Amino acid sequence: MSSSEGRMNLEEYFQRIGFHGPSDKMDLATLRSIHKLHVMSIPFENLSIHCGEWITMDLETIFNKVVRSSRGGWCLENNYLFGWVLREMGFSATTLSSRAFNRIIDDFGALDSHLIHKVIIDGKAYIADVSFGVSSQIWEPLELVSGKDQPQAAGVFRLIDKGDIWILEKTGRKPKVLNPEFAKSSLVNRKETKPIYCFTLEPRQVDHFFEKSQRIQRDPASLFTNKSICSLQTPTGFKALIGCIYSEVTYKPEEGVDLLDMRNITEDELDQVLTEQFNVKLQNKLKPVCNKTFYTL
Repeated sequence: MSSSEGRMNLEEYFQRIGFHGPSDKMDLATLRSIHKLHVMSIPFENLSIHCGEWITMDLETIFNKVVRSSRGGWCLENNYLFGWVLREMGFSATTLSSRAFNRIIDDFGALDSHLIHKVIIDGKAYIADVSFGVSSQIWEPLELVSGKDQPQAAGVFRLIDKGDIWILEKTGRKPKVLNPEFAKSSLVNRKETKPIYCFTLEPRQVDHFFEKSQRIQRDPASLFTNKSICSLQTPTGFKALIGCIYSEVTYKPEEGVDLLDMRNITEDELDQVLTEQFNVKLQNKLKPVCNKTFYTL
């Protein structure tokens, strides 16, 4: 395997995410199933950057890391791998690029470095994205219809056609922070409705992301050099390790709130938390980072 697509061991991937259904059905139920299982099994994480490792966009390297080595990845790994899985299964999947919203500048970032997919099933288009993480993570694909409320566990997602771009936004719930010392934390999102990213429907080849991948690993202003992030969805919400702050978030739609249980951990606890909570096993020492940025849980 290399960065050009070829055969890969789908059974190993299915075992990694716990998928036991038929793999020869290119229907919405199957897409929903593998999408949700992926986000529940494989973390969104950028820890390699903070372990002195270089992240490549070589599929063999990604497959070995994410499927065989108890690791997660960021979108350029997880979604690239997921798109390959979809095409290997026979789905019609087109890679797109998107720009994440930055609340500090109150606009979408200039760099279209977030990789997502458009999937066509029975003539309908869906957006698949298994690697944005935290409360902005969709659990199932979203139908590409403008203005339609699409409720999921994290809140109500909405895709809006602005003519030249599409925007993904989410209306969530109020945060209820259980730990007083984190009540004013910059990691807590306090906007009920927020844009997540924007994108166009222009198809992208993988080489569109090569230079962007290198840039956001090196740029001192990049989110990913300023925060070490590991996030995994759970049946009741998600958990996240940002720097040395460990959080468990429980969705309580019946109460109109998200419960945030946040605590500081020591560097000595990092490996244990990563192993026990995320099934992540690092080969190199993690140097946790949590500089203030636009990023929220």
